[in-house]
Order: sequence, then C-alpha cells, then structure tokens
Amino acid sequence: MGKGIVYLIGAGPGDPELLTLKGKRCLEAADVIVGDYLADHRLLSFANPKAEYIYVGKMCGNHAMKQEDISRLIAEKGKEGKVVARLKGGDPFVFGRGGEEILELKKEGVPYEVVPGVTSAIAAPAYAGIPVTHRKVAASFAVITGHEDPTKKESSIHWEKLAGGVDTLIFLMGVHQAGAIAANLIRYGRSADTPAAFVRWGTRPYQEVYETTLGRAAEDVKEKHIQPPAVFVVGDVVKLREDMRWFDNKPLFGKRVVVTRSRSQASRLTKHLESLGAECIEIPVISIAEPSDHFASLDAGIRKLGEYDWILFTSQNGVDCFFRRLYADGFDARALGHAKIACIGPATDLALRPYGVHADLLPEEYKAEGLLAALEPEVRPGTKIFLPRAKVAREILADGLRAMGANVDVAEAYCTVCEEESRQRLNELLDEGSVDIITLTSSSTVHNLVAMAPDKLDAIRKCMLACIGPITADACREYGLTPGVVSDVYTIDGLTEAIAAAEQ
Repeated sequence: MGKGIVYLIGAGPGDPELLTLKGKRCLEAADVIVGDYLADHRLLSFANPKAEYIYVGKMCGNHAMKQEDISRLIAEKGKEGKVVARLKGGDPFVFGRGGEEILELKKEGVPYEVVPGVTSAIAAPAYAGIPVTHRKVAASFAVITGHEDPTKKESSIHWEKLAGGVDTLIFLMGVHQAGAIAANLIRYGRSADTPAAFVRWGTRPYQEVYETTLGRAAEDVKEKHIQPPAVFVVGDVVKLREDMRWFDNKPLFGKRVVVTRSRSQASRLTKHLESLGAECIEIPVISIAEPSDHFASLDAGIRKLGEYDWILFTSQNGVDCFFRRLYADGFDARALGHAKIACIGPATDLALRPYGVHADLLPEEYKAEGLLAALEPEVRPGTKIFLPRAKVAREILADGLRAMGANVDVAEAYCTVCEEESRQRLNELLDEGSVDIITLTSSSTVHNLVAMAPDKLDAIRKCMLACIGPITADACREYGLTPGVVSDVYTIDGLTEAIAAAEQ
C-alpha cells in the first residue's frame, strides 16, 4: 500500500481554465476526488479516468454530506494509502472550511498539502467588469462572510469599522442576508445610495449581474428572485462596470450551444465558441467505428499504394483512420511513393501534418464539387486514384472522376455510428427547451441527431441550426429542418464567425 496524501485544491470560481497548473497536476494523480457543489464538473476532464469520484456538495438547506463527515471521509481515504484530491470551490481558506479539514487530517496523521485557488470574491466581480480596487475610487477591500457560524453567540463582524473604514466590501454567501447586511452598514454610516451588485454564477457563461444600491438590495433580491450562489459587492467600484464590462457583453454570451462533433474533434469548436461567450455542451452524435468490411478494402489499397497517381482525403477522420491502418499494416509515409495528395479543405490538410505529409492540391471551394473541379486538369484517362473515406458518403467525387476516365478505388476507412452515451442527455436538453444553437458539421451529424431524437423534431426546430456548408444544410432540409446559419467558409473558423454574425 502506498503512502496516502490529501491535496486540498482550490477549484476556482467556476471557469475551469482558472484552475491552477498545480491543481490540474494533482487531479491527474488522484485516486479519489471529493468534489463540492461549486467545483465545476468540467474540471473532471483533467482527472485520472480511473479515479473514484465522490460528490459531497453543500447547497443552502441541502447538504449531501455534513462537514464533519467530509473531513472524516478524506482522512479515511488518505489512511488507505490513496492520493486524494479534495476539490473545493474558490480557495480552500476563503470560507472554504479547509482549516477544519486540515485539523482532522492532522489528528489522523494523514499528510496533506494546500493548493490555493482563485477566489470568487475577486474573480466574480472581475468577470462582471467590477475591479475590487481602483486607484481613483477604492484603495482597500474586505472579504466578509454573509453566513456566519449559526452556533456563535454573537457576530464577530465589526460593522462599525467596515462601514466607514473599507472602500469595497465583498460578501460571500450573502444573498439571503442582504437585508441584514445593508441595515448594519447603513446603521454605521454607509450611505443607502452606495452602489452595489450581486454577481451570480460568476465567471460562468450563464453569469448574471444585478446592479442595485445598498438601500435597495434586499428589495431587489425579492423582486428579481436573486438566488445563491452570488457575490454581493458594495462600493463605488460598481459604477465602473458600465465602462469595464468585457465578459457578459461577448457576442454569444448567454447562448447555450450543443456541439455535435465526435469526441475527438469537438474541443476545437467548443473553444472557439466559448471564446465568444457561449456555454457549450458537447453531445457527440457520431462516433468513429471500424469499417464494416473490417478494413478489407483499405488494406487492399494500402498494399498497392505505389500504383496510385493520387490519394484523396475528404475528411480529418479519413486521414487519421488511413494512417492508423497504414502503420498497423507495417508501413509508414514512405509507402505513399510518388502519389500526389489532394484534400477537400485546409483542415484536412492540417490533419496530415503530424504524419509528415501535406497536400499537393486544395480546391477553392471546400466540398466534393470543388475538389472535383480542381482535379479536372490533373486527370487523364487511366489516372489511378485511391479514395479512403467513410462508409456512407456522397458519390459525386468518385463518379465524376470515373466520368473523366480515371480508375478510382474507393476504400471504406471508417464508418460513423450514433453515439449512444449522448442519447439521453440530448433528449433531456431538448425536453427542457434550454438549447439555443445546435452546430452541425457534416451530413452525418444531421442524420444521427435525428436518429437519436426522432420524436423531438419540433424541439430541434426551435433551435438555431448552424451548418458547415450547403451539403450539411441540405441534410437538414431532408427532415424539414430549416438551417439558421450556413457558413460560406467550410471550416470551424468559418462556422464560428457565421454564428457570431447571426447573433449580432
């Protein structure tokens, strides 16, 4: 049994990219992850996939586990010789009860380390465009709990000193106590007209900001139904938000986007859309599977690569599946011989680079018709062409080349199947009516989307369908679905720009 250790990791305020590098490294090494309500689930993408995950979240009036039980749990796991990642929202020592957990670990003789995190006390106002200090406005700030230990006989908050002695006041967990907080501050001299703001779900793509004043704060909580988790900021710095907003005025802020690409390809589109403020939910509707002929046609083509004049790639998946099989058959890029390479577009060409190859020919229009037109001057009767592609694909390229007199060998490099793990989540989202945009990057994504939610076509119609190119758009129309966005540039960048333009 190895020696156990517990890492108390500050998970940050919500945006998973605000996790520290050390926190990421500890997650990667953990045998057990003990997570809080405010620790974003996307952080688990950094975790060891074999790690045990235990949820111990605490919401107001709803505790999955009592604090003393959490402390005992992490101590027990550490004593078992496990590497434990105790993932806590914000920073472990900023009202994170990290100190209580350390005392239990120390009592039980379990080694521990603290990994500080970005606290929501600073990050949430920053994402709302509210600096907690500003040279001309505020020279000091204080972070105060809005929810003191209920077992204490009296408050330890020095309201008389806070009210006049600190420029910016930041209350954590203070939504339900906003009335009491305001009353105490006004009682000791803070003006009722002092600007204030609630920042709910700070740093996340569904962040909400409610500007108010100290005197109106309690009424606004009731009237606007403001709920935790929220940071309550009091001070003149709130007025700077008008000029300093940068996050919640992005073009796609507040939009929930379903990304339907395969798991291996979704991240690039997700990052592009998130950079514009969108909340992305990756629901892969296709999965890349072994070809139905068990590589028979692909192997046949690989064995005679030296005979071909051209090898054509019409997708990134086609590139990856071809080279994986090439290597499995005992060959490498030298087997391509004198053959020239043509790709349907720059993204497919880019997929060749890790294999030490780049395209000799790219069309001006990134679709089969464009590639066919680009190849026409290169093809003569008897030109030998190898086309590794998906099992289900449009025949226009192969048929067009044969009409020019070329000898075309089509090989099934892979097939696309429905991603069954995504089916339930997709149907839940469509039932909720919470999706604004669905991205569709190929006709296969359209067909599989409908196959996974065949009785939800009306719900799908309520979403903006964002398609790469006219072929994907035509696949939508086959089901009576109207594309809301069709990118003229058939790339991820082109699709992202088209979506942003449509939302402006």
